[in-house]
Amino acid sequence: MRYHDLFQSGELRERVRAAYARLRSCDLCPHRCRVNRFRGETGFCRAGLKPQIASATLHRGEEPPISGNRGSGTIFFSWCTLRCRFCQNFPISQLGNGEELSTSALAERMLKLQRSGAHNINLVTPGHYLPQILAALWLAIPRGFRLPLVWNSNGYETVDTLTLLDGIVDIYLPDMKYSDEEPAVRFSAAPGYRDINRAAVREMFRQVSQLQLDEEGIARRGLIIRHLVLPEGAAGSRETLRWIAETLGLETHLALMNQYFPAYQAEKTPGLQRKISDEEYAEAVAALHDYGLENGWVQE
Repeated sequence: MRYHDLFQSGELRERVRAAYARLRSCDLCPHRCRVNRFRGETGFCRAGLKPQIASATLHRGEEPPISGNRGSGTIFFSWCTLRCRFCQNFPISQLGNGEELSTSALAERMLKLQRSGAHNINLVTPGHYLPQILAALWLAIPRGFRLPLVWNSNGYETVDTLTLLDGIVDIYLPDMKYSDEEPAVRFSAAPGYRDINRAAVREMFRQVSQLQLDEEGIARRGLIIRHLVLPEGAAGSRETLRWIAETLGLETHLALMNQYFPAYQAEKTPGLQRKISDEEYAEAVAALHDYGLENGWVQE
């Protein structure tokens, strides 16, 4: 793994220090709340100084190159930098279900998943705990940690934060949720989502490029984009798919998801109160083909 070289050179330790320094006036995400997390202050994401996780288990429900035949070592982090009114994992992301633990305990969870046969460590909604994750990695490497790291994010991230992960993350798995400002703000409290998200995805692509698989079809490096189709075209699917094709290339792998249903606060939110129709999903699939994006997965 590339992060072993950064560990040996001392660069990983410097990244840990740089990341933790940003918690004194936290600017890890686009909200840039400037709270001092060392003093117990919390900002938009409500995360504290220590990492908090809801679970750390083998997961077989991800995209095939991530789950493989042994499962992905998935760690769900509590809280989130978005307020998606339709979040299907809202007990974790919005209510903060989970346990607070030390970075050494987080390192042990990673090592335990490795011993369980996981193909990778899949960090779900990790951005607001980036310093703690880097510290856990620094602690785990001398104990034999060697798995690829998957950065499974909502895509609302800044380029300057993502540069701390260059050479560390092997596989980026970001969402691209919206192509318009109004639904991004109304449904997820994410001002500037489109431009911030696109800049973040370009940076992820710069770091890891197109998806690379090993001889067993397991992801070793690269980018997979997720796009959830929303009712009434709220996600702007065609525009997002066009951008992917024109900016990243036709080889880009993406998962076009039709699993939306009105979870959490969606039932009382106009525009989100129903499942997507077969016709709405078919329109998104047609756009996928219109732009020549053939790598990835659609859902029946």
